[in-house]
Amino acid sequence: MDTGSRLKLVRESYKLSQRELARRSGVTNATISLIEQNRVSPSVSSLKKLLEGIPMSLADFFTFDQPPREHQYVFRANEQPDLGRHGLRLLLIGASVPSRQMRLLREQYAPGASSGEEPIVHSEGEECGLVTRGTVELTVDGQTSVLNAGDGYYFPTTLPHRFRNIGQDEAEIISANTPANF
Repeated sequence: MDTGSRLKLVRESYKLSQRELARRSGVTNATISLIEQNRVSPSVSSLKKLLEGIPMSLADFFTFDQPPREHQYVFRANEQPDLGRHGLRLLLIGASVPSRQMRLLREQYAPGASSGEEPIVHSEGEECGLVTRGTVELTVDGQTSVLNAGDGYYFPTTLPHRFRNIGQDEAEIISANTPANF
């Protein structure tokens, strides 16, 4: 299911009008309408802002129409919903696990792709990760570092942060963060 149709399904399931969701999230009614019509594809940060008005996590949004599965311990490649956009794939492992305590992602960045123009900031939590291939520019709290395959990172997610593939080939990061509801 595409992002626009899923947003409409979720919004209507929560009995919210476009106008009410716009008021709660600080996103214009016109933007919500364009997203639901699939005329605009929201960035991850824009979608997160919209979902905060419901409130709902990105993981819950992308698994909204899937029933939780008890006692599932293995998550095949085709069972990892993609939370990313615009050359960035964010494959969530364990999306259907009820009451997850952490979020584990396989992040795949096309050449030039980034986590978004605006830095990401959360109200709480930590993130760590390992670059498995490619070259990634990581900026945390204004400090920029270049990471290559085998390099890792660990920082509080309360600091503004951003990732960007500065190499010629696809880059991949395996990351984990807490809490799981981002």
